[in-house]
Amino acid sequence: MSQQDTSKKQLNFGETVDIVNEVAPLVILSDGDAQVAVSPTLQARVLTSTAAGREGRSFGWVNFDLITSKGRLEHFNPYGGEDRIWLGPEGGQYSIFFAPGTTFDLDHWYVPGPFDVEPFEVVEQGKSSIKLRKNFSQLNYSGTKFEVGLDRTIRMVAPDKAASVLTADLTNGLSAVAFESHNVLTNRGDAPWTRQGGLLSLWVLGQFEASPTTTIVVPFHPGSVEERGVPINTDYFAEIPADRLRVFDAVGCFKGDSRYRSKIGLNPKRATGLLGSYDALHQVLTIVEHSLGAPGAEYVNSEWKIQEHPYAGDVANAYNDGPPPTGGAQLGAFYELESSSPAAALQPGESIQHVHRTLHLQGDKARLDAAAKAALGLSVTEIENALP
Repeated sequence: MSQQDTSKKQLNFGETVDIVNEVAPLVILSDGDAQVAVSPTLQARVLTSTAAGREGRSFGWVNFDLITSKGRLEHFNPYGGEDRIWLGPEGGQYSIFFAPGTTFDLDHWYVPGPFDVEPFEVVEQGKSSIKLRKNFSQLNYSGTKFEVGLDRTIRMVAPDKAASVLTADLTNGLSAVAFESHNVLTNRGDAPWTRQGGLLSLWVLGQFEASPTTTIVVPFHPGSVEERGVPINTDYFAEIPADRLRVFDAVGCFKGDSRYRSKIGLNPKRATGLLGSYDALHQVLTIVEHSLGAPGAEYVNSEWKIQEHPYAGDVANAYNDGPPPTGGAQLGAFYELESSSPAAALQPGESIQHVHRTLHLQGDKARLDAAAKAALGLSVTEIENALP
């Protein structure tokens, strides 16, 4: 199938796998009709998954044009994928995306090669799991050099185990696929990683196929701004119009239609460890559960400036792609659900871990209602009607 053909319709899982396999061989994890495609070549990412075998819907956003071109872009190669690994921070005096002394703008922003274009080594492989590894050196904006060990284990998960708030009664009768990435960051050097020299964090990002009827759902801990900070942080890109973000008492609803570039985040006192979305057009409920640091844990700040508080970053984020404000083509028709580990102050040989689980459910709307209410605090009917 040509690149032109891929742009005309949503490809199913089997078609997606066949196209990508010609360029970057995939490892298919399976549990019956639930299948997950992992790419060691494309930085150990989960490229896509399905709940219904080869003919089933492919849930991950995949940049077919870039992958099949075999080309490389200068600053960032957005191949797509439901679960890819980056390290933070992105911006600030401890950034690993900007070289020392450069300005914080797009012209000087580069995604480090080890998690942008370089392959990972396959360490172990089975029917329903795979372990991958990457060792590399990394310099930050302040000139600190890190010797990094990065291990990722991708495994299938039983749907009722993918989110702690779900039970078998809530997932039975629905088509489902669930998987997790278990990520380990290790200090392989001889010197400790310190707050003064800058710290790294694990950062997992999932890109999903957007639709005009997709709504992202972000549960948060209620409480006063004085006690917990703003419920939802919108201080990333341009102001978000009121018809694109609605904040209720303990949950926010955010458009995931890939028509307006915007991003939101949750600080450590607001994050619940759960994110989600609902695509009303295709009746797909997506739930992400991720690990949280201990109370008081610090998270790296990725703002593109020299920061007064470099360890006051967000735990979880949601991003909606759209046309760049300066003009030009957008990256693609996707939205993202993201989570981060605490900042890793590691002695030589020490590690930090972060788990990020993804669950997709399809089927009867009444059953989806119950699962969404339990996991996200709103039924799919309420999610569907939350925004214009």
